[in-house]
Amino acid sequence: MFGDNGVLRVGIDGYNLALPHGTGIATYGAMLARTLRAGGHQVDGVFGLDVAGPTDQRETLFYDQLARPHPWRMRRKGPRRALAVLSAGRGLAALEVPRGTVDTRALDHRTAMFDRLWSCPHLFERAHAYFRATGRFVRLRMATPPAVMHWTYPVPVTLAGTRNVYTLHDLVPLRLPFATLDEKRQYRALVAACAARADAICTVSETSAADITALLGVAPERIVNTYQVSAIEPAVLEEPAATAAAAVHATFGLRDRGYFLYFGAIEPKKNIGRLIEAYLSLGTDTPLVIVAGRSWQSEAELVLLPRADDPDSPRHAHLERRIIQIDYLPRHLLMRLLRGARALTFPSLYEGFGLPVHEAMLLGVPVLASATGAVREVAGDAAVLVDPYDVAAIAVGLRALDTDPALRADLAARGRRQAARFSAERYAAALDTLYARAMAAA
Repeated sequence: MFGDNGVLRVGIDGYNLALPHGTGIATYGAMLARTLRAGGHQVDGVFGLDVAGPTDQRETLFYDQLARPHPWRMRRKGPRRALAVLSAGRGLAALEVPRGTVDTRALDHRTAMFDRLWSCPHLFERAHAYFRATGRFVRLRMATPPAVMHWTYPVPVTLAGTRNVYTLHDLVPLRLPFATLDEKRQYRALVAACAARADAICTVSETSAADITALLGVAPERIVNTYQVSAIEPAVLEEPAATAAAAVHATFGLRDRGYFLYFGAIEPKKNIGRLIEAYLSLGTDTPLVIVAGRSWQSEAELVLLPRADDPDSPRHAHLERRIIQIDYLPRHLLMRLLRGARALTFPSLYEGFGLPVHEAMLLGVPVLASATGAVREVAGDAAVLVDPYDVAAIAVGLRALDTDPALRADLAARGRRQAARFSAERYAAALDTLYARAMAAA
């Protein structure tokens, strides 16, 4: 079933890894690849960047577009776009990207985990357009396909000549339709089609597995819950606490264990508005640091905060001292900031896993999180769990974490034990089960 010495060749898409600032799915894809390589497997990266042209130019074109994504040129409606979309029905081909010419060190965090690189021009844009027009998946061809193609996100693509696995992280657009921008009919059609076509379905929690069964009618035996594993680099875990604390103070002007932290997206399901309201009701001098850019519906979530880029926005000096917003941080700085927090605040309305909770617990940081979705599985009894719709309950949890050092110490110890349950070894074993099931599919 597996190759010689148990080695398997697995393809992983670069759909989210190609985004400039990445996403939680990009982190998932990178850790999936690293885990497989650590287990001795071979990993191919399959991207949608335009590398068409002479073979000796592909690597240059690939890394140029990875750093500066080029938009799909045929965005307007018309005959040329229609022909481009319909031509995808004949299938698309991925080209192998040679390596060795470009100094890739600046982008190694997005590609170094792959043994081989492949790319098909505008694969994902064309596939989604074709699916919207026809309800069908694009068939991708590759000269030498891997044994398994693992799509880390629901995309309307199948790789020919191999087993196709799709990860469905959650069904939030169906559970909380008001909280996402997806066109719900198209989204449901896509995830249902992925589930129907998959040789195995991967998900990341028992909560999501139950949702996939209940909402899409998928038999439980076709679903493998692998959970997730953290992407925290060993250098962050091993850095002396005093060194990390000094770096945070020098970089951000924040005292060690002297601030609350939220990081992630600013969107309705993340519940930032209620978190801010609860925090402001405390009257504490402990600042709240929010690492997230403004995005869809962020105005409603951040209504209590002034906008630095808007001269007409009201200025409230006391809020600017108490709430610090940072649009984006490189991962090593974000993890250092997390390590020094008094507590992570994560009262999300619904999650498929809740990776920030796991990362905080690994670093010994107390957590306030919601008692909904998969976060309960990740946190266990090692966090302050609250009703995310209850501002008063969030405030009570924050006050306890702010004022009770013994509670923080207890949660830090329990958190490390709970986080150890989601180990790299457990994840690797779950992936082996997933791929064995895919290889055995009829």
